[in-house]
Amino acid sequence: MKITAAVSRTSTTPPALEQLELGEPRADEILVRVVAAGICHTDLHSHFDFGWPGPKPSVYGHEGAGVVEKVGEAVTHVKVGDHVVLSGGSCGNCPACLKGEPTYCTEAMPRSFSCCRMDGSTALEAGGERIGSHFFAQSSFATHMIAHGRGAVPVPKDIPLQLVAPMACGIITGAGAVIEELKVRPGQSIVVFGVGGVGMAAVMAARICGASTIVAVDIVEDRCELAKQVGATHAVHSNGGDTLAAIREILPQGADFSFNTTVADEVFSLAMLVLGNRGTAGFVTRPNGDWQPDMMNMLAGGKRLLGILGGSANPRLFIPKLIEFWRQGLLPLEKLVTTYPFANFEKAWHDCEAAAVVKPVLVMEDA
Repeated sequence: MKITAAVSRTSTTPPALEQLELGEPRADEILVRVVAAGICHTDLHSHFDFGWPGPKPSVYGHEGAGVVEKVGEAVTHVKVGDHVVLSGGSCGNCPACLKGEPTYCTEAMPRSFSCCRMDGSTALEAGGERIGSHFFAQSSFATHMIAHGRGAVPVPKDIPLQLVAPMACGIITGAGAVIEELKVRPGQSIVVFGVGGVGMAAVMAARICGASTIVAVDIVEDRCELAKQVGATHAVHSNGGDTLAAIREILPQGADFSFNTTVADEVFSLAMLVLGNRGTAGFVTRPNGDWQPDMMNMLAGGKRLLGILGGSANPRLFIPKLIEFWRQGLLPLEKLVTTYPFANFEKAWHDCEAAAVVKPVLVMEDA
């Protein structure tokens, strides 16, 4: 079938909308009419070949939500007409998958970044030219996508899909990290570095957990103010000044947790320095330089540095929890989301790059 998709062809220009041909879903796949798709910094990193480059030409996008139009015979938990949000791919058979931890599937990286099925095939072409598909087992910057069935999470039809879409990555990463991995408890403290979509979700989750001190740190002053609206008890504008001193004034004994969503070497250092003894520094991306932790500081304080993928959360179980938090007013995603018609893809892309909005979400024309 003919579709419109944003194709990444070179890292020097933004992805551009093109007409493509989409194949048929296989037994373990579903065809989804995309209604909404969030833009995440992982899409930008892959496009610009930072850290985890995606093959080109390919269609990225991994925060897709829409309506199921076809279902492969091996997929049994969704049916035609269901509303779904698409998470990443997993094999279902490795030790992590069998423990209910699909984020840490042994095939997670190739299923996320290879832009093809595990047998090397793709579902997209343009006049006979191979176009990469299945980015994070979906490739949702498109009017339709073929997604791996295991990543499909059915969602109620009354929740707006433009709010559901970011739950696939950004929101589950931030909220899951705080609730599922760090397991923040009432009365504890956390410092969140970088309050974009992931950081804002972490702030909201910390409030849900009952944290007594939630410090949001960002170089964008407006985001600091928004973080206080959604749950931060304090905010530190880190564009100049002594950020460590400002945090220490709030938490003289140090924080129980820090959570770093940035790639800056100096923030990785700060995230360790703000901890109290026995504190844990969670991070969700890698530093952009040759940063090394201060091992003596970690040893003397019994501190931990902890990598967290996808919030260490099982999407099929955790996304329904996120939806309930939203219904209860505890996860006000509408404060974070800015929608763009799919035809305005380039503006949405640039706004994401420039941190002009917290969470850009594309809404397809045929929604």
